Amino acid sequence: MILLENVRKNFGKLEVLKGIDAEVSKGEVVCVIGPSGSGKSTILRCINGLERYNGGTITIDGERVDCDAPSIVSIRTQVSMVFQRFNLFPHRTALENVIEGPVFVKKEPRAQALERGRELLASVGLADKADAHPPQLSGGQQQRVAIARALAMQPKAILFDEPTSALDPELVGDVLGVMRKLAEAGMTMVVVTHEMSFAREVADRVLFIDGGVVVEQGAAREVLNQPQHPRTQDFLRRVLHPM
Repeated sequence: MILLENVRKNFGKLEVLKGIDAEVSKGEVVCVIGPSGSGKSTILRCINGLERYNGGTITIDGERVDCDAPSIVSIRTQVSMVFQRFNLFPHRTALENVIEGPVFVKKEPRAQALERGRELLASVGLADKADAHPPQLSGGQQQRVAIARALAMQPKAILFDEPTSALDPELVGDVLGVMRKLAEAGMTMVVVTHEMSFAREVADRVLFIDGGVVVEQGAAREVLNQPQHPRTQDFLRRVLHPM
């Protein structure tokens, strides 16, 4: 479904992505791991057309991601994104945040969007928070609203950019629980994460990125339990067994 071929990205003179090759099949969960500053989030933003890449090709279901093409609007509706910092509209209720895309981007009838929006909030355990505004919600609740908002677009895939890193530890489990249910339901997901237990349990494959390149990739349990590359071994040792 998602194919990256020799993708390169520069910020000025800084080369952040140095020829990324990766693919994600329909219904697959791929976790992207690696140290801070390695280019993980940039990959997601390039896939979704939020960031313009400088070389190579990204395609979604055979359609090239091109920020200058009219098709980019369609691609962004097909591939939703859940951000680290929620990015909810603080002046809108949880339900209004969820229906924003369907109503204003996809021109869905408001009554239909409201009905499905309530169903989606219920599916992430927030049926009673439809009329609450983001400042009235905990970080974990806001992130679950953000997931419902992503689902409201009926996407082919969802990109998660470190969805739990801004949360207090006791709130992480609720968000990961929702993501587990999505994976079990067959949602195609690309997840940038530091949650190694989630990656081990839920991901089909893991990509380890460092210095803008894919250092190692493979079945999640193989990469996380028996990494082959010395750099992957060192990273996982530091993450899983910090001093």
